[in-house]
Amino acid sequence: MFDILLAHIQNKIDLSEQQKNDIQSFFTLKKLRKKQYLLQEGDICKCLSFVNSGLLKSYVLDEKGNEKINMFAFEGWWISDFNSFINQEKAVLNIDAVEETEILMITLEDYEKMMLEIPVMDRYFRILYQNSLVTKDYRLMASNSFTAEEKYMQFAQKNPEVIKRVPHNLIASYLGLAPETVSRIRKKWSLNT
Repeated sequence: MFDILLAHIQNKIDLSEQQKNDIQSFFTLKKLRKKQYLLQEGDICKCLSFVNSGLLKSYVLDEKGNEKINMFAFEGWWISDFNSFINQEKAVLNIDAVEETEILMITLEDYEKMMLEIPVMDRYFRILYQNSLVTKDYRLMASNSFTAEEKYMQFAQKNPEVIKRVPHNLIASYLGLAPETVSRIRKKWSLNT
């Protein structure tokens, strides 16, 4: 149950056997059905979640009730409304399961306790946060300067698993494109490959 989490952590930092055992004690397992919410806008985000299996999406709803997807989280990814989690404020994001999903959750209290008891985890999360900032900066730059086709092609090359597992209307929402535009690009792309 903890193999994916521990492998993900060890990909960034070294852990002793004792640290591996200690880390496991801070997490609880939860299973989500397809379309089941992990978090709804307005609620307090109680946990930071690691995707053990399955797929989640986080998003906001626009004034017409359309989803504007912020991110997808697959096996080995973390997800939360981080501001809500850290500051215990109302969430602005919704998070739900695109497929049946199994997550490992850690509360804020246990997160802070883990950082104190296993200081190397502070380094692990710092690495994650740095990588997240780089990714968000790139995404912002791409959304402001890439054509629709460039956005899709860059996304497809960096995230081939998403293209295979996620319906194109959700990819369109993530990229800020119309579903018809993504369909046209996919069709053109498949004819050229």
